[in-house]
Amino acid sequence: MTLKTALCKLGFGPCYHFTEVFAHPEHLHHWAAAANGEPGAWRGPLDGYQATTDWPGVAFWREMVQAFPDAKVILTTRDTGEWYESMRNTVFAAINGRFPEAAARFRTFEAAEQLAEFRQAGLIGRSFRGRIDDRDHVIACFDEHNEEVQRTVPAERLLVFRVNQGWEPLCAFLGVPVPEEPFPHSNDRESFRSTVLRNPAL
Repeated sequence: MTLKTALCKLGFGPCYHFTEVFAHPEHLHHWAAAANGEPGAWRGPLDGYQATTDWPGVAFWREMVQAFPDAKVILTTRDTGEWYESMRNTVFAAINGRFPEAAARFRTFEAAEQLAEFRQAGLIGRSFRGRIDDRDHVIACFDEHNEEVQRTVPAERLLVFRVNQGWEPLCAFLGVPVPEEPFPHSNDRESFRSTVLRNPAL
């Protein structure tokens, strides 16, 4: 969410983020189809967007890197242990039903079936090789992802970025001026509660 906010402030909006699927539930048909192997199905939801961060898009980063050879790629990194704890207390907690009120709301969400389908095939399947029940396995997937991105994406197209570095490296990479306002910072758990866990009907 921090990177999405920063990119929009720099003029690279609209930026697709997982929260968009709740604003546009019809997109989930495309994301679920893409996760199940339909070539190019991920393109439809991204029409009109200048950038994408987070899931669902990150599950198809390889396809996007090939499809948009002039696009720049930002790999956000952080301390591995901190990343895992953040995921465990937000995304994985939601998947495992630790937010019962939110789970009850999502069962009545108009695209609940496609959301569950993407979650299993796209998020768990493509990003974590089918399981999220083991810390060491999840962290290995995280490390392998970072290594593959850096091995695959040409150096001139890639920025390895920690959000605590602020505006300077991001703006230099994107070729835009540094804003006068402070760099945005979103608290993972609070952001998750106010976006993903809110009532999808709102």
